[in-house]
Amino acid sequence: MSDRYKVLVVDDQYVARSFFEIHVEMTKRYELEASLATAEQAVSWCMEHPVDLVIMDVMMKRGLDGLTCARTIKINHPETRIILVTSTAESRWIEKARQAGIDSFWFKEYSDIPLTQVMDRTMNGESIYPDSLPNPDFGEITKYDLSKRELEVLRELTRNLTNEEIAEDLHISPSTVKRHIENMIAKTGYRSRVDLAVNARLLGLVVHEDNRKKGR
Repeated sequence: MSDRYKVLVVDDQYVARSFFEIHVEMTKRYELEASLATAEQAVSWCMEHPVDLVIMDVMMKRGLDGLTCARTIKINHPETRIILVTSTAESRWIEKARQAGIDSFWFKEYSDIPLTQVMDRTMNGESIYPDSLPNPDFGEITKYDLSKRELEVLRELTRNLTNEEIAEDLHISPSTVKRHIENMIAKTGYRSRVDLAVNARLLGLVVHEDNRKKGR
């Protein structure tokens, strides 16, 4: 009988799943239990099959998101180790993952630590979270050249909301929203609010919670 750790890979993108599968199969310490395209399938699988490690993306195009389902798996199977991953630069999920008892968190595009090392350290009982947050370029600046409030407005802007709708969600005035948007346009060199929103979404700079749960 194999004494290798059984790994469940969960990602809605075929290329990403293949990447994880290769990393699992190239090691002697792990074996691929299954590779799934939705987070809900992962919950069902863990109910029926013993799994040592789950590697799961936060964002899913269909069904529930990875963070929600990882929380469910942890509640029902606290012994199962989970590594949540994302290709975005959204950092607010880190605290939510910690609160849910998720063992480790890995940024696909921005981490300096190889995935296999995160897997090994996680299975050795460590909780591996990034020491620094992703700070990708955004127009003529980087993400954290924007203020916390500007990032909050930008998150809302990615949902194609009006200034009035953003103001209501953030409990500020429409004129304040307008000022923040104008400041971001000036800082980034983008030409319009549409450019801000489109590029923020393409870069995965920020992701609104509604979009995480809807997989958009």
